[in-house]
Amino acid sequence: QVHLVESGGGSVQAGGSLKLSCIVSKDIDRRGCVGWFRQAPGKGREGVAVARLGSDKTTAYADFVKGRFTFSRDNAANNLYLQMNSLKPDDTAMYYCAARSGWACRLIASDFFTWGQGTQVTVSS
Repeated sequence: QVHLVESGGGSVQAGGSLKLSCIVSKDIDRRGCVGWFRQAPGKGREGVAVARLGSDKTTAYADFVKGRFTFSRDNAANNLYLQMNSLKPDDTAMYYCAARSGWACRLIASDFFTWGQGTQVTVSS
């Protein structure tokens, strides 16, 4: 069974940066999709960025993070990263990495089968 472990969350002031990391277990489907999602209190889980494993390209970014967040993968080590710059108070949420097998790779939380425990990001104004 695939396991995901996030780290790197914390508290920053608006305009600051954080880099989240996610370690993915070795038994992940190499043809599958991985991504970052977030969930703010009282809101649903929303997609931040997704990419197909083994690809150097990120499949999709949510409009609200384009130009500010960068999703990268160390495919050899099975590590995922989310570099977050120019953070805003609206970015405050629990951030999760997720994985799924199969061809679909969309910013839709219900598509994903496996989730990490989450890491909290808090941005103050």
